[in-house]
Amino acid sequence: MSHSEIAPLTDALLTAAKTAGADAADAIAVDGTSIRIEVLNGALELAERSEGVELGLRVLVGQRQACVSASDVEPSTLTEMAERAVAMARLAPEDPNIGLADPDALSDVRDGDALDLNDPGENPDPAGLEARALEAEAAALGVQGVSQVSTAGAAYSRRRIHLAASNGFSGGYARSDHGVFCVAITGEGTGMERDYFGDSRNHLGDVMSAAEIGRIAGERTVERAGAKKPPTGAYPVIYDERISSGLIGHLLSATNGTSIARGSSWARDLLGEQVLPAHLSLIEEPHRPRTSGSRPFDAEGLPTRNRAIVENGVLTGWTLDLATGRKLGMPSTGNASRGTGGPPSPSVGNARLTAGDFSREDLLAQMGTGLLITSMIGSSINATTGDYSRGASGFWVENGEIAYPVNECTVAGNLKDMLRSIVPANDARPHLSRVVPSLLVEGLTIAGA
Repeated sequence: MSHSEIAPLTDALLTAAKTAGADAADAIAVDGTSIRIEVLNGALELAERSEGVELGLRVLVGQRQACVSASDVEPSTLTEMAERAVAMARLAPEDPNIGLADPDALSDVRDGDALDLNDPGENPDPAGLEARALEAEAAALGVQGVSQVSTAGAAYSRRRIHLAASNGFSGGYARSDHGVFCVAITGEGTGMERDYFGDSRNHLGDVMSAAEIGRIAGERTVERAGAKKPPTGAYPVIYDERISSGLIGHLLSATNGTSIARGSSWARDLLGEQVLPAHLSLIEEPHRPRTSGSRPFDAEGLPTRNRAIVENGVLTGWTLDLATGRKLGMPSTGNASRGTGGPPSPSVGNARLTAGDFSREDLLAQMGTGLLITSMIGSSINATTGDYSRGASGFWVENGEIAYPVNECTVAGNLKDMLRSIVPANDARPHLSRVVPSLLVEGLTIAGA
């Protein structure tokens, strides 16, 4: 099915909702196929496949709303969904902020063709995925010092989405994803260390070779052999490019309209204030071609556009859908997202942080002595105060050079202070949804040995 082929399902849901007594409604249909293959010791270990159509319906009765979902496309099911949703909405509490978009505000773009998110090639077969997984495993095992590969796999998915609403919006698009991943182990028993690498793209032709993915996973793993705890104290920290987007993700979460409307964000008083160094900006880019977080329109049918979330270090606005915008007295920023099971909520897809003038090696030299983090586990973050504590592993750096691998340590600080001190490198991978380079952060507390 193309997204236009599932459009009759959303139309039928809207008709059923009107018949059942809804004042307004929107509906989403998602037709998806996914395959995941994993191998172990040269043999097939896991084969998963799922496919089907999921439907979601939101109805509004006055200022009350309800959402229902189903995976059955029979006409009787659509009627039952609408009747159930209207009955639920009549019992729901009133919310003055809900409601569909004004028809005049709807996006003129109704498909995703310009974003090139869908690989036109044939769906890969399981044998082809297994071959790529085996190639990655063999390449990792070929790296001297790798004792085993715990997981090597390849995956594929294609989703076709169609959104329609009683305000006249009807549009959809398709997105494919191809990926290969590998996790390798070095050492034995309690001395085992692991690391990983993977690559995922919308188009198969853009994916790195499975052999290169396996080799990088193996080399990363061997570098971790003999890891030990770092010293305890206050030191600068570099967040490696592979995990640095998580730090920026904390800022995106704190400036999400849902958190702001609840008053539960450490950034609630920072609108118009400096949150990053003055020369850095954080730009949302929803129209980047062949990028997983791109969207031609948002989940309420509003236009998506480039937006400076932070401009020259200053926080310019919140991330809003219609409901959170109304609650805060602001217009939507075109950031509504939704699944089939609930109402829209705001979220950021693609984002790019200003790159620096330094390589990661330059940042290491600038840091002198401190911690290079390549992996993080667990999280203890106070959403209201920004107090931050996370488990980490990576490498201890002395005199600007990597000295030895480290594990089982904790880094702590406050996100407000951390983000205002970041120094970016220039090593971000441009095809990722979050384009964030390695980041040097001053003044964190490391708990190690």
